[in-house]
Amino acid sequence: MARTRLVLAAFAVSTAATGALITAPAALADDPTAGVSRTELQRSAAPTPGFEIVQTRFEIPVGKESGRHSHPGPEVGYIVQGDVDMVFDDRPTQHLHSGDPFLIPPGVVHNAHNVGTVRTLMLSTYVVPVDQPLVTMY
Repeated sequence: MARTRLVLAAFAVSTAATGALITAPAALADDPTAGVSRTELQRSAAPTPGFEIVQTRFEIPVGKESGRHSHPGPEVGYIVQGDVDMVFDDRPTQHLHSGDPFLIPPGVVHNAHNVGTVRTLMLSTYVVPVDQPLVTMY
């Protein structure tokens, strides 16, 4: 009887672990920001005391999005590759394509959606206060 309980317990643990492994990829597939990456390329003191300049490479897989967020300073960007709908909380959506520049004022909540057929690659430069995070997610 004890052996039967031990085997059943082992089966239950094995099934639970297998179930977790099966559902984890599905959860990632449902995550609209899965695979999105921001790589810091350089950071330097700005001419204005208390501020710094940060440059990043931002990548969004096909069908994914950055997630709603803002920055404490302006974002000056360029679409190196891809098609993006830049969705804002307080203004019309911008439809951006390879070669397009964009400017997002400080504190403006936005969400970049890759609406194209290739991985989106953006180059963004920020001028931000040194004591604040580069990104605030909502």
